[in-house]
Amino acid sequence: MSTIYLVRHAQASFGTDDYDRLSALGHRQARWLGDHMATRGLRFTRALSGTMRRQRETAENILSALDAPPPVVLEHPGLNEYDGDAIYRAFTAGADQIAHQRRDYRDYWKTFRLAMLAWADGSLEGVPETWAAFGDRMLDGLREAAAGLSRDDAALVVSSGGAISRVLTGLIQAPAAVAIELNLQFRNTGFCELVSVRDGFRVVSFNCIPHLEHPDRADAITHA
Repeated sequence: MSTIYLVRHAQASFGTDDYDRLSALGHRQARWLGDHMATRGLRFTRALSGTMRRQRETAENILSALDAPPPVVLEHPGLNEYDGDAIYRAFTAGADQIAHQRRDYRDYWKTFRLAMLAWADGSLEGVPETWAAFGDRMLDGLREAAAGLSRDDAALVVSSGGAISRVLTGLIQAPAAVAIELNLQFRNTGFCELVSVRDGFRVVSFNCIPHLEHPDRADAITHA
């Protein structure tokens, strides 16, 4: 059974005009995860990320810490996050997402949770993909990561909190509301371990951050 290390990207630039880039802390989080994996002696046969900058930068930072020459980071669009801006605008009739974040952080997340629930139950119109299509493309990315791997091989896959939560709840047949709650609790560079088996994937762990569980890194545990 090959192993998939499925990682949420490091801290991005939430609340700015360009969210899709790592913050300075985000770069450190990803390198710390790479250091942890190197200490464990992990070697990756394959590395995939979505096409988003924050995902690719996370993968590159992780791999840079490994002893062996790292694999090239392949990009798979199926691993990309949902279009949060489109979902928010469809639910709020075009309100300014960033302005809402800056004005009232708590109310923004309350509104966004409701928007996600409406998207998942199919009642939200004007969004670029359905909830089902979102899960299908993420699963396609996992299948490509695992294709042809032998029993002792491992793959690094870097995606985003919503995408990972969506595919995990699909694997364990949990309702959409669970995926949304897991998404909102997913920590930056938290990782999950999956094993690839004949009929799909099995979930071994979720949202692990051993690389951040140090007394001097308490402030490095972030969610956005």
